[in-house]
Amino acid sequence: MNDGSIISSRSAPQEFLDPSLGLAEAAAAIREGTLTSEAYAAALLLRARTLDELNAFITIDEAAVLEAAREADKAHTAGSLAPLLGVPLGVKDSYLTKGLPTSLGLDSLAHFVPREDADAVRAIKGAGAFVFGKNNLVEMSYGLTGHNARYGQVKNPHARDRVSGGSSSGSAAAVAAGLVPASLGGDTVGSIRVPASFCGVVGFKPTTGRWPRNGVAPISHTLDTTGAFARSVEDCILLDRVVTGEQAAVDLSDDGYGLKGARLAFAPRQFLDLVDSEVETRFREVVRRLQDAGAEVVEVDLGDDFNALVQTATWGIFAYETMGEISEFLRHHDIPTTFQAIYDGLKPQLRQAWGHIVLPGGAGAVSAEAYQTTLNVSRPEIQRRLDKAFATDGAQIILQPTTPCTAPLIEEQATVRIAGQDVSYLALANHTVSASSVGLPGISLPVGLSRAGLPIGLELDAPLGSDRTLLALARKIEGVLVDEPTAI
Repeated sequence: MNDGSIISSRSAPQEFLDPSLGLAEAAAAIREGTLTSEAYAAALLLRARTLDELNAFITIDEAAVLEAAREADKAHTAGSLAPLLGVPLGVKDSYLTKGLPTSLGLDSLAHFVPREDADAVRAIKGAGAFVFGKNNLVEMSYGLTGHNARYGQVKNPHARDRVSGGSSSGSAAAVAAGLVPASLGGDTVGSIRVPASFCGVVGFKPTTGRWPRNGVAPISHTLDTTGAFARSVEDCILLDRVVTGEQAAVDLSDDGYGLKGARLAFAPRQFLDLVDSEVETRFREVVRRLQDAGAEVVEVDLGDDFNALVQTATWGIFAYETMGEISEFLRHHDIPTTFQAIYDGLKPQLRQAWGHIVLPGGAGAVSAEAYQTTLNVSRPEIQRRLDKAFATDGAQIILQPTTPCTAPLIEEQATVRIAGQDVSYLALANHTVSASSVGLPGISLPVGLSRAGLPIGLELDAPLGSDRTLLALARKIEGVLVDEPTAI
């Protein structure tokens, strides 16, 4: 384990526990008394030690994990019916965790221990879960491949020479490798959905603002959202209920009619323009399967300039808001560093990028006027076009490949090859940025493996605030595709 991690063989369970156990399944087993929290936690600790090379965690405090598990078992004996009682979850190390180090991916904060929990962490604890460990991430959540200069590259559980995606890199890898049944992550332009796609797990980005963000290191108040990784849509539904406190407003049960009556859309000119042939082939196969299951799938066109409009607007907001957001977060939570100190300590590539687009004097920095134009003109236009697909064309969901390629090689992560072209790694978020640009809820589902055994993801985006409908349809789509191999 990396710094702060302590795992000993004395905690190993006497019998093997299935590492593919999902969140709802684990919670049910503990609730029904067929599994103790302590035995489950001990099994996961042993597995985390075995798969330490993945660099999925920065910190695991074994003693605290086992103590929390024992307390959960006592609560179970006393009759507690908390929905997540005794289940250990991963938490991205951008979330403040009371009594447990929170580094934000930085060397300078390796030993910083917050006095409070982020609101989302407080919610899962209130439901009976506890923190298994803090997941590795890209420094300050500023990257898409999973590289961290201080804590190491997060490796893809499907292929150790491949990236995990980022910035919520360790969260995705930990769930994919069976180290935890679910993990909290964060998404600004794709930091949940990109690693979910690469690692072959479900990644849920709620409508921006639906899940609490207080206590999570920010990039952009306009774009940031907390969210989760899990092994099934059912598990995301459970987490959504816990974190929001919202009971189902729509019927999430299986009505037995498959996808009959569902109207889905995809925009080939926008989302199949720069895509590896194998990813496109798989996407079109999935579309056909959804049609065979009763869904109506229509093609829509979001406009010749849609991708350019989304890219310019989203990345401009992303960079413009970073400095102020981070500075206020550090001040508000009494974190012992400054924006300048963080900037000075960044790895060279990231420091150069911040100097270019984040610092006000940078050559690529967005002006205040351009920023306001983006908010007042570009974003409403993006929303108008998406609304047309949802309202005028009647689509409940817009489909696209989550990422334009499968996970790149670690050694080739700065410039990646997609559809025969060498492009910046930022292109990995080409599809996820559209939902982020206007705050739509989105979810990435694993839809099988490439010939090389690498996961391929399917993204579903829905109208603002329709998270429960999105989750309900995603579960039905997952059911149609359930026989696709994604296990490692």
